[in-house]
Amino acid sequence: MLKGSKVGLRARHEEDIPVLQAELHDDVVNHARAQGRPWRPITPGSKAAQFVVDDEEEGHVPFSVVELDGGTLVGSAVLWGIDTHNRSAHIGLGLLASARGKGYGTDVVAVLCHYGFVVRGLHRLQIETLADNTAMLRSAGRNGFVREGTLRSAAWVMGEFLDEVLLGLLAEDWKPASGS
Repeated sequence: MLKGSKVGLRARHEEDIPVLQAELHDDVVNHARAQGRPWRPITPGSKAAQFVVDDEEEGHVPFSVVELDGGTLVGSAVLWGIDTHNRSAHIGLGLLASARGKGYGTDVVAVLCHYGFVVRGLHRLQIETLADNTAMLRSAGRNGFVREGTLRSAAWVMGEFLDEVLLGLLAEDWKPASGS
């Protein structure tokens, strides 16, 4: 397990999938804001569900996020779009409603940076998020990500176009959290 100050990132367990499915995917508004595609219902137990792990997929590394104190599942995190030639990847996360506002997002971003830069040897990490996602913008900023641009009206979300913000962090600009 990879550990931050508050959370750990571990392999996805089978029992995590129904919880993540119910709390993150089945919340239509949350899904619409977090994914670049329209929500659609997924049959429970489907192997096509978003949170089912394909261990053969090299460019997509999903984690379950757990509290260090007690091991309670609090969300999902991912390093995706891994490009081994250009040594870059994207990061993303989703926290259960009960885990939001506790500083877990900042810690998850820090642990994903450690994984990307130290474990995987990447040069660049990138985040794309909606311009009104203040929690993610704050978590990214606290970890050294720089706002590189705004994609105007780039995301169709629940009946309207919203701006997306592009943030980047290079390995040489990253400042690891103490204790990483």
